Amino acid sequence: MTTTRVQLSLARFLTREHHRIHLIGVAGSGMSGVAALLLELGHQVSGSDKSISVEVERLRRLGLQFFQQHSAQDAADAELIVYSSAIRPDNPILIRARQSETRTARRAEALAAIMQGKRGIIVCGMHGKTTTSAMTAHVLREGGLHPSHYVGAEIPILGQNAHWDPRGEFFVAEGDESDGTIRCFYPEHILVLNIEPEHLDFYEDLVQIEAVFDQLIGQTSGKVFFCADDAIATRVCKSDRSVSYGFGENADYRAQDVTLEDFASVFSVFRGGEKLGEARLNVPGRHNVQNAVGVVALASELGIPLEKIATALAKFRHARRRFEIKYASDRFLLVDDYAHHPTEIRATLAAARSTGRNRVLTMFQPHRYTRTKALRQEFGAAFDQADRVVITDVYPASEPPIPGISGQTIADAISAHGHRGVTYQSRFTRVHHDVGNMLASGDLVLSLGAGNIHEQLSILAAELVVAEKLKAIVGEEGEMRLHEPMAKHTTLRVGGPAQFWIEPRTEEAFAELIRFCRRENLPLFVIGRGSNLLVRDGGIPGVVVHPCGGAFDDITVKENEITAGVGAKLKQVAYAGRDAGIGGLEWMEGIPGEVGGALRMNAGAMGGQTFEHVVSVRVLDAEGNAQTMTPSEMQVHYRHVPTLEKNYAVSAVFRGVSSGRDEIVRKLEESQHKRKTTQPAASSAGCIFKNPNSVPAGKLV
Repeated sequence: MTTTRVQLSLARFLTREHHRIHLIGVAGSGMSGVAALLLELGHQVSGSDKSISVEVERLRRLGLQFFQQHSAQDAADAELIVYSSAIRPDNPILIRARQSETRTARRAEALAAIMQGKRGIIVCGMHGKTTTSAMTAHVLREGGLHPSHYVGAEIPILGQNAHWDPRGEFFVAEGDESDGTIRCFYPEHILVLNIEPEHLDFYEDLVQIEAVFDQLIGQTSGKVFFCADDAIATRVCKSDRSVSYGFGENADYRAQDVTLEDFASVFSVFRGGEKLGEARLNVPGRHNVQNAVGVVALASELGIPLEKIATALAKFRHARRRFEIKYASDRFLLVDDYAHHPTEIRATLAAARSTGRNRVLTMFQPHRYTRTKALRQEFGAAFDQADRVVITDVYPASEPPIPGISGQTIADAISAHGHRGVTYQSRFTRVHHDVGNMLASGDLVLSLGAGNIHEQLSILAAELVVAEKLKAIVGEEGEMRLHEPMAKHTTLRVGGPAQFWIEPRTEEAFAELIRFCRRENLPLFVIGRGSNLLVRDGGIPGVVVHPCGGAFDDITVKENEITAGVGAKLKQVAYAGRDAGIGGLEWMEGIPGEVGGALRMNAGAMGGQTFEHVVSVRVLDAEGNAQTMTPSEMQVHYRHVPTLEKNYAVSAVFRGVSSGRDEIVRKLEESQHKRKTTQPAASSAGCIFKNPNSVPAGKLV
């Protein structure tokens, strides 16, 4: 089949002439690539979009005139309007173009026309085509063929997502089958990775999908490379001009002796019965080895020696959002991937599992309501290799909602499949809260989806930078947890998460935490046992310190004085007094709090108050410096100690009176009896209220 006269005319317009061209939706990964090619071809290019991307900023430096709106006036002098399938028919620029009979072209039509100026190579299939097309362009470049390329993502190793190289004959492009526009292309060679039911918002069934690939094959003048491990691709592609690849014995090019290492794979390459050599791929996953063999087959058929191919593969690095490492330390690894189809998810989870981390925690954002509905059962079986899964709501990608279809649909399907570690989080902005609180040393966190789920992973990565520093301060003996629910740490059992929950065990660690928060301008909030503490559902931003364990729990007795750390329970102080024959502290038995909280609010009960018995308080000031203060040096009021707003208590010395053990026990029992007979037996918040001067708060309540 030959190209049409219209396509040849557009090819000449774009590759041999210079014109004024406007692109609608230029910030997208696909359209920005077309813009880059047009600029390098010498056109005067403008573009419009509602948002600005990194690619737009780069294109501006190349000469793009950008408008952050879609206004017909901004494209009034354009000789060609290029738009993608995502652009609605009521776009004002498109309406104006049709009214004025200005020439228009869809993105794929423009790209196909540009490719007519070269020997085209299309990499296509439902999964893996971005990485594989980038790998193909990289190998051909390293092989000295100077290819032009177009890939639907940011490609660090290629420098940009699209480039026109006038020196080379070949043009490598990622083919998009999602909207059928792959039929616009007339390449010399194609590399078909896989074919299966997908994009069922556009196609009715697999028959229609196969028909599109049949047409593309018919429009291909050279060789058809296909994965022999894929039954549908084999059925559609196999012919006397096809070249197969894969793991199977019947493949023309195959990988054997595959060894999966941490973020790398080593394998042998065979052509028929001949071993061509060894190759190393520094991206993880067996599926990437499979795709790499396809690249080996294509490059070999173009005359590039395996030695050069292997060298290029060893240098290759992923495209953005393709198993992209967002954070790595000795304790945690965070990886983002674009996988949004069950097949892709299984392959990506297998790659994550091959890295040898303790657990794989996954946050997944379903993409499109139609895909969620059509493939819910397949999604249910796709997460077996994830230890924990947090599902958020569907990224619509301009689709209207479908009643009864949401992220809960996927969560239910995963649970029905037998997975016991899946939760649904309807609030997108809290996904990183849920996953962050699950984290343990040795975990890999994987964000999956074609929408904006990577934003949640990026937030988590930024928090881990701080969290790791906080953990280093408190050491192995201390605790650090992200997004710890405050409901676990208050007697009211309510409250949202503490962004950074820290439990230091030593005064030195506490002091360094204070200094760190001051340097980093982080809010610092210190709590004791959380008695009668009311925390909002939104939680507490910044660092929440709970000094406990170690020296903070110590209680020592000397004569009539008891020294207690702020983590010691008041009841334990009272019992220490009993055992040492120190009376006057029996009232402490009835307060469900710790020394630190009692000092902070001058807690009291049964007629006694904390500071009536305080000899001294050891505090850390706002800069982490330690000092000892007596009550006379402090502001102390009823249920309020202003001095401890900017100073943090670490221990206190209490003084009682010598008393017989029997007398102390009697008073303790009286206190217990009074509490049991006058206070509710169940949990209550009665003590949260301060007593007015005239009448007890309990009576008013």
